[in-house]
Amino acid sequence: MTTHSDITIIGGGIIGLLTAREFIKTGASVTVIEKNLLGQESSWAGGGILLPLYPWRQADAITRLVLQSLQLYPNLADELFSDTQIDPEWNPCGLLITRNPDFTAAVDWCENNAISYQQANSTFFTELNTTPVNPLWMPSIAQARNPRLVRSLKQYLINHGCDLREHCELIAVSHDDQRVTAITTTQGVVAVNELIIAAGAWTGKLFQQFIGSNTPNIAPVKGQMVLFDAKPDTLRHIVLDNDQYLIPRLDGKILAGSTVEHEAFNKATSTKAYDQLAGFAVDLLPALNNYPVIKHWAGLRPGTEYGVPYIGRHPSIANLSINAGHFRNGLVMGPASAQLLVDLLLNRPTAVAPECYRLDRI
Repeated sequence: MTTHSDITIIGGGIIGLLTAREFIKTGASVTVIEKNLLGQESSWAGGGILLPLYPWRQADAITRLVLQSLQLYPNLADELFSDTQIDPEWNPCGLLITRNPDFTAAVDWCENNAISYQQANSTFFTELNTTPVNPLWMPSIAQARNPRLVRSLKQYLINHGCDLREHCELIAVSHDDQRVTAITTTQGVVAVNELIIAAGAWTGKLFQQFIGSNTPNIAPVKGQMVLFDAKPDTLRHIVLDNDQYLIPRLDGKILAGSTVEHEAFNKATSTKAYDQLAGFAVDLLPALNNYPVIKHWAGLRPGTEYGVPYIGRHPSIANLSINAGHFRNGLVMGPASAQLLVDLLLNRPTAVAPECYRLDRI
């Protein structure tokens, strides 16, 4: 069977789903192809902090997408909940960064980008076991609960007629030097009008296997996390201590993360990582000694040079685009990334300058 939509997206993670939503809102018909279950890879596995770790240490290209997404998130969360009755748990709980040796750079970044901040006083540390260094409190920083955000996006797309195909693997891409004409999957042939590859850590492999040119430099980077079954108000805000963090959910559960491991496509968890993460968590927040770890998992982030994603059209194949390579920041850059790609494909003015995300930028 051959089917046809205005937009075909390979990859059903947070980036693919947000991109599908942006196109649905323009009236386009959309098909999303996912080799496993929608949103069950890096999108499900991450922590959901809606700010890069130490954003003043990141490339400006990341900041541009982050700031635009921060403007979009409150309405996105409200719209998803109103439409689906699934709460993505967008929660502006605030972020405490315990140690800032580059405090001046942090303050400059906050002031230049209109992000509220203050130096954290001793009351923030009554229940924490750490030695603060120029601690910074950012009260407006939010989080989203990854699995619920994915569920709400999936239901939104179902409600609005999107063709979602899970357990559907790409077998072949029919194209010449100028256009993609069709893709072949395990569920049949899909005729292509516009094709977008948003397959996260697998995007580079798909380009190499099926496109053969301008392969993006995207590699898998494993991250492991653990979840404590804590009670509500055990921790009220996100805490970043060196390169690890604690994230409190609205139901009280607390995530501790995360590792950064370069192990190709290996998603296995390890005792070493478990001990490291659980040890960090109970040392930083001794109250967690009273609660068990109930989950330990790993995900594969789509790593790129400097963490800057690829967003835009293929330089020579006219109807092929990419939206991938967001590394640790897929959730926080996702709404702006989806908006940017849709604006580019519809020839609309963009809220973020697109040049530094081009596939042929190197």
